Amino acid sequence: MDITELMRRYERGERNFAGADLRSIDLRGAMLVDINLENANLTGANLSRAFLTKANLSGAFLNWANLEFTKLSEGCLIDTDLTKARLNGAFMVKSDLTRSRLTGSDLSHANLRSAILQRANLCSAKLLSVNLRGADLRGANLSWANLQSARLSGATLKGAFLNDTNLADAFLNGVDLEGLNLTGINLSAAKLSGANLKSANLASSNFREAKLQGANLAGANLTDANLEQAFLHSANLQWTNLSRANLARSDLSNVRMMGVKIDETNLSEAVLSEMNLRYLSLTANQNVQKRRSVTS
Repeated sequence: MDITELMRRYERGERNFAGADLRSIDLRGAMLVDINLENANLTGANLSRAFLTKANLSGAFLNWANLEFTKLSEGCLIDTDLTKARLNGAFMVKSDLTRSRLTGSDLSHANLRSAILQRANLCSAKLLSVNLRGADLRGANLSWANLQSARLSGATLKGAFLNDTNLADAFLNGVDLEGLNLTGINLSAAKLSGANLKSANLASSNFREAKLQGANLAGANLTDANLEQAFLHSANLQWTNLSRANLARSDLSNVRMMGVKIDETNLSEAVLSEMNLRYLSLTANQNVQKRRSVTS
């Protein structure tokens, strides 16, 4: 089907184009509100700046398609293949992308506020400065994705995969990341005030200059993590493993530290209360005595 036929039928009131073969079609700036393109083949299509509000693209093939600055709010993209698609600046507020495939796609500066991305595959996707406030990312695969400066406050990330994900400068205030495997994650300069990281695996993670005021890190694994110059005022570090972690010049004022593990931890020039200094000194002495008893 070519663009002339599609637009003629649409202008006559037809909305159902399910299963249509529209490969490489040029629909730049087209007005296609409420169109049904379920299971359509739009591989390599150009839909940049098109108006697709409330469109049904479930199961459609949009591999390598151009959807830059497309208006797709409240769209249905369940099981849609968007591999390597260009979605820069796309407006997708409240769209449903459940189980969609977005591997290697570019969603930089896109607006996905309150969108549903349950079990979506965003592996290695580019999401610079993307708006994901209030988005549902339960079970989503964000491994190796670049979310630098992304806005995720209010997002749901339970069961999400975030291995080696870049979240530098991201906004994650109040986000619940309890128990997640975040090994090697980059959260440098991220805003995590009030975030819940209880029992999370944060080994070898980067929190340099991160804002963690009031964050809950109880029982988290921060082995070999970099928290240099991090702001941890009033954070909960009870029973946290900080072995070999770097907390040089970090602000640990008013932090709860009962049971914290500090084996070979770098705390040079860190800001600590007098009480926590005494506690850490006692803990360090106990660690030395244990090592001596093992070697003797």
